[in-house]
Order: sequence, then structure tokens, then C-alpha cells
Amino acid sequence: MQNLAQTLTAQAVNASLADLLLTLADTSKAISQAVRHGALAGVLGATEQENVQGETQKKLDVITNDMLKDALKAAGNVRGIASEEEDYVVEADKDGEYLVCFDPLDGSSNVDINSLVGTIFSVLPAPQGELTEQSFLQKGRNQVAAGYVLYGPSTMMALTTGNGTQFYTLDPKTGEFLLTEEKVAITPDTGEFAINMSNQRFWEAPMQTYIADLVLGKIGPRERSFNMRWIAAMVGDVHRVLCRGGIFTYPTDNKNPNKPFKLRLMYEANPMALLVEQAGGKASTGYETILDIEPQEIHQRVAVILGSANEVDVCLSYHDQDYAGEPEVE
Repeated sequence: MQNLAQTLTAQAVNASLADLLLTLADTSKAISQAVRHGALAGVLGATEQENVQGETQKKLDVITNDMLKDALKAAGNVRGIASEEEDYVVEADKDGEYLVCFDPLDGSSNVDINSLVGTIFSVLPAPQGELTEQSFLQKGRNQVAAGYVLYGPSTMMALTTGNGTQFYTLDPKTGEFLLTEEKVAITPDTGEFAINMSNQRFWEAPMQTYIADLVLGKIGPRERSFNMRWIAAMVGDVHRVLCRGGIFTYPTDNKNPNKPFKLRLMYEANPMALLVEQAGGKASTGYETILDIEPQEIHQRVAVILGSANEVDVCLSYHDQDYAGEPEVE
């Protein structure tokens, strides 16, 4: 069974990029330990700080952000860093070849209840010249690697370097990530959907209708039963989609007119979209393919619909029928 380094060599991944991915993997091992220690290490609960999005930071948000930031600054091949927990981009090494965007602990509120959390990361080529926020504002298709590490019953990594999506599992005996799924493939059809139903009354009409038809099951227009799943951590819900198919969506809503979207393009939507596309699935906002979005700022949020290709197409067909053009939020 190949380890991560051996697999990257077999895929002929650029040596510098491989080193960077191994740095991310090594740091995720330390994060896994911090998560597992939980209350024993006094790392649960919230801080008195808020991040740039106005969200209260958990202690582990801050701890894991610093762990990743310190490791990447020391790596030697990272030009700059953008994190969900940092107000501004962070300079690392002036000669670095790559930019790294990350959500250090997706679903961090789940830690307090001992549920799934994970680290999501995206690697972009570093352009020439001075490092600014503009350096990071590249389409998702520019990503040279993307992945996540899921901290659950076992610690698992999903990774793509543009050569399909692979799963690795951390061997607790050797401390190495071992290749456990060489070619992840999302089934094109599914009977599962993941969505936060508590926001139903705030969704746009196309999503209201689509989900209502799923809930009707065999007596509805879809004429088949669907099950709903919801972990409340994107990393966990997307992992399920990669493992057994499904559709995951956090759609546009008007719950807060100033924040019609929930998920961050650079730290969540883009890396997950690349993983899903590389596994044969699709990822859209409902109106635009996620990987084709021209980012406007590093903390930009977008709607997300991703998963089994045929089911995503069905969902998008509702948007085509109900509304032609850009979504409106009241």
C-alpha cells in the first residue's frame, strides 16, 4: 500500500508541490491530535474574538490556523497565505511558487459535541510581483491541488492534483497517510440530498420547488424516494458525497439580505468543486459553474450545489425553468 509521498512520485507531481502537500499532511496530523485531545487539552469552547466575517472564533479555529500558518511560512515554497480566520493575506516566502488558501477547521462548532470537523485547502500558482489580495483572485480552475483532511473515527485525506481524486487514511501505527482509494468516482445518480432545512422559507423559488419535490418522494414528480442527510460541516457532507454519491447544497437565501451566501469561494467552494469534478461530479452556484467564477475578494461567499452529476443537472434545470439571469435576493 503506497503512502502519500510514493503516490505523488508515481503521479509525477512537481517536487516542490509534492513537498508542500506533505507539509500540509504533516500539519494535519498535528491538528488531528489537537482535535482528539479536546477537553483534555482545554481547547474546546469559544474565544472572545470574531473573524473577518463577524463569526465568533472557536479556540481550535485560532490554534489550527496558527499551526497551518506557521508550517506554511516555514515551508520555503509558499509565497502567501489566505485563511478564513485571517483578515488579510499573509506573506510567507518571497521566492515561493505557491499560494495556499485554507479553512483550518471547517465545522469547528462540531468539536464541542464530538462530531465531524476537517481542514480544507487550495493551492494556486503564485504570480510574479508584489503579494497582494489580487494575487489570490484566480479562478478555481487555476488550482494545482486541492483537498481536505477529515478528522473522524479515522483521519482521512481527499486530494487531487488534477489527476483524479484520491483518498488516503492516516495509519495510527506508522503516522503515514496511506492510499486507500486510487480513483474516487461519484455515482451519477443518487437518492440522498444534504441541505439545512431550517432555512427552507428563505430560499429562492427554484430551490424551494426542487427540495419540495424530493421530499414528496414516490408520490411527487420525481416518483422515487430520497433520504436527507446533514452533518453541518461541509467537509463531512462532501466526504459522504465522494464516498457514495449524493447532492450537497447551501443555496442562496434571504435570511440576512446582506449575506445571501454562506460558503466561502476561496477556502471551501473552489477546493471542494475541484475534488468533486475530478471524481466525475459537478459543482455550481445554480447559475454558474463554481470553478469558472472570477473572484472579487478573498472572503467572497457563494451559493453551492455539488455532487452526483445527473442530480446536479436536475437541480439546475429547476433554476433554468424558474428564473433566467442572475439571482435576486430580497
